[in-house]
Amino acid sequence: MRREISIPVGSLTLFAKTAGSADRPGLCLLHGWPQSHVIYDGVLEDLARDFHVLAFDLPAIGNSRGAPPAADKSTLADVILTACEAAGARLPVIAGVDIGGMIAFAAARDHASRVRAAIVMNTVIPGIEPWSKVVADPRIWHFAFHSLPKLPELLVQGHQREYFDFFTDVLARNSKRISPALRDDFARAYARPEALQAGFDWYRALEADGKHNASRQPMDIPLLYLRGDADPRPLDDYVAGFKAAGVQRLEAAVVADSGELLSLEAPEGFTTAVRKFALRHV
Repeated sequence: MRREISIPVGSLTLFAKTAGSADRPGLCLLHGWPQSHVIYDGVLEDLARDFHVLAFDLPAIGNSRGAPPAADKSTLADVILTACEAAGARLPVIAGVDIGGMIAFAAARDHASRVRAAIVMNTVIPGIEPWSKVVADPRIWHFAFHSLPKLPELLVQGHQREYFDFFTDVLARNSKRISPALRDDFARAYARPEALQAGFDWYRALEADGKHNASRQPMDIPLLYLRGDADPRPLDDYVAGFKAAGVQRLEAAVVADSGELLSLEAPEGFTTAVRKFALRHV
């Protein structure tokens, strides 16, 4: 049975939906931009058969409150892992999509003693190839726009639903699978000015994230790169980039009939891939 919990972390309060017995291995699920924890509502009970699952609202988003000390992904990983530990999920497998995937990678890279394994979903990691190719793609224009000071908030505040719908429709293989109710939830999660700013601050920190990740660092934490088959970019480019960055125990997999939001578009394929990988490393 799922529960809703609020976890104090310093001056912050992190919200999570949790399911599964606390004596099972921990599985931490992170959303990306512009979503919230609700992208995992449909898979919590399934994954809870094997794991103590926590699906978080990232700091300041949705039901989480308080601005994080910084928006770089290593700091956010520390905040999330501290919340996991406070909730009894020590040494979790940490999985995230989009920005959440960047945080999951930072957890494996910079906080390796606190995680068992990491799953990076449908994202590119700042400073790790094919990062330079991706950010040069004009279809990824929003990375630059969101990095501007103040202007994104000025233009998007009050129009979250319409703005977010554009990205949902572009990133999903079949946008009709993302219901109006879910889209409303996404908009509500960023309705507060501080939440909208927190989301754009993730992008403002990407340059610093890239510089941090650019130096090669051997990583012995098992890492799965997972994505939907709607992504046209060569999977081998990502595999090569992770290996060049120092990931030593790398796996890669593709979920059929899905775009970016695997847990919503292909829930069975998502849970199968996550369960198969995570159970080998707990």
